Amino acid sequence: MPGKLSQLRFIIPVLSIATLACDPSPAAERSREASTTVVIDAGHGGFDRGGIPGQRISEKEMTLDVAQRLQGLLAASGYRVVMTRDSDVFVPLPTRVAIANSYQSGIFVCIHFNSAKRIGADGIETYFYSRDSLPLASAVHYFVAGGAPSPNRGVRRRGFYVLRKTKIPAVLVECGFLTNPNEGQYAQSPSYRQKLAEEIAAGVRGRFSVSSALSSARVATGESIPLQSYTDQTNVRSSGRSRSKHSNKRSSRKKKKRSSESTGSEASATSKEPEG
Repeated sequence: MPGKLSQLRFIIPVLSIATLACDPSPAAERSREASTTVVIDAGHGGFDRGGIPGQRISEKEMTLDVAQRLQGLLAASGYRVVMTRDSDVFVPLPTRVAIANSYQSGIFVCIHFNSAKRIGADGIETYFYSRDSLPLASAVHYFVAGGAPSPNRGVRRRGFYVLRKTKIPAVLVECGFLTNPNEGQYAQSPSYRQKLAEEIAAGVRGRFSVSSALSSARVATGESIPLQSYTDQTNVRSSGRSRSKHSNKRSSRKKKKRSSESTGSEASATSKEPEG
């Protein structure tokens, strides 16, 4: 009996250590997040107003405001936050990517708003490129699309510059269409921009809770976040370089109409290398 008691005294501390090592307690989560750098990229800036010609609402102002709100929320949660821009300046795409890639253990969140010539175009969509970015894209989209009064346009994989060139998990979230009367009005509300920032922050915090089950629905339990299904658009080029010389390709372009409606965003710029 004394021998067995001695063995138990040894086993119990070992089990306690193992339990602590696996414990997803708030303290453990804070420690893990404190080592994570979130690089926030507010789209456009400076001479690059964003959107499409004649657009009334300036995209660069909306993205910066949401980014700054997100910065405050994540910093309060213990993250180290780096901004690619924190004022109305133009930052070239390679510089944005270089900032992101200088933080090997970081994640990259690029904020945009959509625009389209068709004023009825609406909804939230999230882009990613590398496979290890899908959990982050799933979590961010899950919260933003689930918390916004706009249609869910889904998660999309596409080789935009700031996603393709980053070496860390990276997403680009389109927070609605500024050319849509309703979504444009939402975006001009400080409370709505705060809501967007809160949902993006929830996605950043929840990226480790993404399950392997594919789903596009928002679950009510809050215990896990479903891995989102996505549309692979890696073969889609910007419209300025993909115009066909042959009329027999018109039908295929019609099929892609909905996926290319965001003509005013950096995600689909036609005259330059797209940001997103």
